[in-house]
Amino acid sequence: MADPQSYRPKTGSIPTDPGVYRFSDTEGRVLYVGKAVNLRQRLTSYFADPASLHFRTQTMVRTAARVEWTVVRNELEALQLEYTWIKQFDPRFNVKYRDDKSYPWVAITWSEEFPRVFVGRGAKRKGNRYFGPYAQAWAIRDTIDTLLGVFPMRSCTAGVFKSAKASGRPCLFGYIGKCAAPCVGRIDADEHRELVQDVCDFLAGKTATLTRRIEQQMRDAAAAMEYEKAAVLRDRLAALTSATESNAIVLADGTDADVIALAEDPLEVAVQIFHVRAGRVRGQRGWVADRTDDADTAHLVEAFLLYHYSEAVEESEVASAIPPEILVPVEPASGGVLAELLSEQRGTRVRIRVPQRGPKLTLLETVARNAGEALIQHKTRRASDLTTRNRALEELQQALGLAEAPLRIECFDISHLQGTEVVASMVVFEDGLPRKSDYRRFIIRSVESNDVGAMREVIGRRFTRLRDEQPSEDGPLLIDPDTGVPRRFAYAPGLVVVDGGAPQVAAAQQALAELGMPDIPLAGLAKRMEEVWLPGEEYPLILPRTSEGLYLLQRVRDEAHRFAITHHRGRRSASMVESLLDAVPGLGEIRRKALLRHFGSLRKLRAAAVEEIAAVPGIGPKTAQAIHDAVLGQPAGEVLNTATGEISS
Repeated sequence: MADPQSYRPKTGSIPTDPGVYRFSDTEGRVLYVGKAVNLRQRLTSYFADPASLHFRTQTMVRTAARVEWTVVRNELEALQLEYTWIKQFDPRFNVKYRDDKSYPWVAITWSEEFPRVFVGRGAKRKGNRYFGPYAQAWAIRDTIDTLLGVFPMRSCTAGVFKSAKASGRPCLFGYIGKCAAPCVGRIDADEHRELVQDVCDFLAGKTATLTRRIEQQMRDAAAAMEYEKAAVLRDRLAALTSATESNAIVLADGTDADVIALAEDPLEVAVQIFHVRAGRVRGQRGWVADRTDDADTAHLVEAFLLYHYSEAVEESEVASAIPPEILVPVEPASGGVLAELLSEQRGTRVRIRVPQRGPKLTLLETVARNAGEALIQHKTRRASDLTTRNRALEELQQALGLAEAPLRIECFDISHLQGTEVVASMVVFEDGLPRKSDYRRFIIRSVESNDVGAMREVIGRRFTRLRDEQPSEDGPLLIDPDTGVPRRFAYAPGLVVVDGGAPQVAAAQQALAELGMPDIPLAGLAKRMEEVWLPGEEYPLILPRTSEGLYLLQRVRDEAHRFAITHHRGRRSASMVESLLDAVPGLGEIRRKALLRHFGSLRKLRAAAVEEIAAVPGIGPKTAQAIHDAVLGQPAGEVLNTATGEISS
């Protein structure tokens, strides 16, 4: 790899104007394209202390052999040129969004004399019009089937069409009224194209105009006493209404908008988009991309909007590809410049907004939940692959210098609220998969309740158990003599992971050394840069962002964090119930515990009637009424969280 200082341009030679830059390797391949409002300020940041750079950025500047730039007049031109270069050079270090699954499209072969409609997936072809994508193939097929009863355009393949034309007999759809049978001359090309245009208008969300037109035609036919024609139009209107109502109204004002949300973690980002036309969700699509640097949400939103709408414009009509309103979780990094660029492409004003309240915010939250689920499903699919898990364990063995692959990994995390209610969690992964039956929770008892002291205590307690259950001279203690079941914690893990950096690793190592177990492999994973800390090392180990070993460590750490937070919330809820019940006369510790066991949370106790409380063993009607009054009478200024049963000021 090249030394970045060998091709670093002189600071004074870099202009301070807006522009676009590109890093290239020794063979001239473009590695990365970026834009900047101030080229000098941005480019000098790449040649700073390598330790301050993101790992992928470090790799990029060391792989590159030169950097070039082009000055433009403003940020809008920089945005346009950046996209042009990304499309032209396909740089390996720029974010690449990939579909998290295959979504169906509705395609219309507009370039043919008699266009056909079909549902398909995969690559698009020139000369076709595409609508969607849609979440479920069966739903859009049902919609198309209904539409063919309203607008009987051709839906058969080229082979079926030629065969019917040669025989002079239409296919089944022609006999049942779901095709106007242009193959046998029942309708000419111009009349058939009118039907096709109506289908396109419906799929583009222009349903109100179609409905009004059919209603008018039905009234005109009835007035002219053409009752059979009026009945056909009536049935078409009913079918059109049925197809329209198959999509729920999410925005009552009939808004045309795209709603976009992200779910992020340090390694990947998932994006979901809902296409809302005329207030109804017409399509849904998702992408997953690897994080290439430590860009914040605003930059990720900007990169996605630039990628998605530039791609969409190339593949379909601009007006339908770019809606007049785009709803996002945060404003893009370039602010109104991106909206100006999209407005220029669309030909009319495009607004990029962050909803603050009302149904649009509710819809954005729904899209965000879908993005979160998509990221979880992506991680689950990745983790469930046996080959991938084996590769992750092998990478950890090599990177950490272990004697064998860590088939059993135990991870520890600490959770507290400003030093109070300190708890810890231990999660276990075997063969790269969680073993939830071996999860454990700890209540930290030491006076030194900071993260480091708590980590030393929980490691000491867990491995004291391991030491006590080791085989002795009298015989092995691996089997419980009472139950005959193997003791789960009599086996040393292949790797201990702690959530944190050097201080937490040092505390865990001290606890293991005091127990005479210094040889148990130990590592810490710090959240900020996903650095792996090893005992006694001055600097962390940086695993590649594409490493399956790092991905496994992250999953283990995140699971330990989730388990610790869940325990901590339960503890806070229980202690809050006890504090509220302290004022109830004659209610001792035993009956308080009975209440906690029976109801489980403050939320359930607060929702219980006096009779339900009195049904708890040991609680009479008078005490039940006192308990009911106590839990409903929290002081003013305190708010109950109905989801967790917690009270906050």
